[in-house]
Amino acid sequence: MIKEKIFNDTETAFRLKSDMELNRAILLFNAMGTPALMKPGIALTKFSLKAKLPIKPLIKNTIFDQFCGGVSIDDCKPIIREMEEVNLSSILDYSVEGKKSEKEFDSAYHKKLELIEFAKEESEIPFAIFKPTALGRFKVWHKVSSHVSLNEKEKEEWDRVKERVEGLCEKANELNVRLYADAEESWMQDAADVLMEEMMAKYNQEEALIFNTLQCYRWDRLDYLKELHEKAKKDGFKIGAKIVRGAYMEKENKRARKRGKVSPICESKEATDVNFNSVMGYCLDNLEDISVFIGTHNEISNYLALQIMEDKGVAKDDQRVWFSQLYGMSDQISYNLASRNYNTAKLVPFGPVKDVVPYLLRRAEENSSVKGQTSRELNLLSREKQRRSQTEKLAQASS
Repeated sequence: MIKEKIFNDTETAFRLKSDMELNRAILLFNAMGTPALMKPGIALTKFSLKAKLPIKPLIKNTIFDQFCGGVSIDDCKPIIREMEEVNLSSILDYSVEGKKSEKEFDSAYHKKLELIEFAKEESEIPFAIFKPTALGRFKVWHKVSSHVSLNEKEKEEWDRVKERVEGLCEKANELNVRLYADAEESWMQDAADVLMEEMMAKYNQEEALIFNTLQCYRWDRLDYLKELHEKAKKDGFKIGAKIVRGAYMEKENKRARKRGKVSPICESKEATDVNFNSVMGYCLDNLEDISVFIGTHNEISNYLALQIMEDKGVAKDDQRVWFSQLYGMSDQISYNLASRNYNTAKLVPFGPVKDVVPYLLRRAEENSSVKGQTSRELNLLSREKQRRSQTEKLAQASS
């Protein structure tokens, strides 16, 4: 029975943070927990970048350093090594978003190939990752997902998108590197689902090498998973499922309201939690067919996963079960799971500061909008600062 509240252990959680880094994190999460600062701050950042004001050093030394590993792969290497020393793996994510040209899509494709090869070289990196819309225009993904006919130019574009996705999966298969596709908005996700199902059917004959992401704030994802499971059993392939709560809630609900349609998103946070835990439970109940990558910052869901694993006798290091949180967030989960030998990885974004800003602003908005997330982070960071202060005082008194 999982009784110990392991995520309250702040000494383990923040063992790699210096006092200066701890103080910076406290300041950042304080700001993110203050709506009066957040909204104008995000607007000002967007305006400053558009106006080409010299704010990149400020971004670099604050939110960028908190949530990103660096500008390049080489920048990330010290962080990868440092975390590996405490049994915590890394997944590098080139977090450049919103590109539009074929040249940029080809560049993203080659960067992802490079990351697959890097994952092969580095035992500390258990997965590579790509975002489907980094390989082709939003409009084309949307039209394919909506079953709208493409014109000749768009057909050629879509063929290139499929070639890029296939190329990444083929490289992953060649090097025996696990690869997952990140999630998209619902109006582009159907096309991604179909492509990734094809890739799983082709490359997951023996084990789950290719993974797709299920955003569980969508109320249809459990049914989708069950249907995919039946298809996988029939066609003889394994499912790789990365499960997350979701990243586009406000955008999804706003779009549905504007179009007078039923929202694809669960009606409440509580319903999302139930859905996530149900999808996670289904995966853990069917590990003979499904490998699961549990991407959540929710402590209750992580405790539930640990309990299910214990009840079913699933080994902590069973390669069919991985846990993951974002770099710079929920260290109380990542570091404490890793210290107890569960398969755990931090998703480490990197890229040029200006290009990564859209990702960073989304992180900041999500932290401020998720009830309790920022306050929990802040509470734990403050407790660790207090613990260090008390430890220092005791050491001084005994010397």
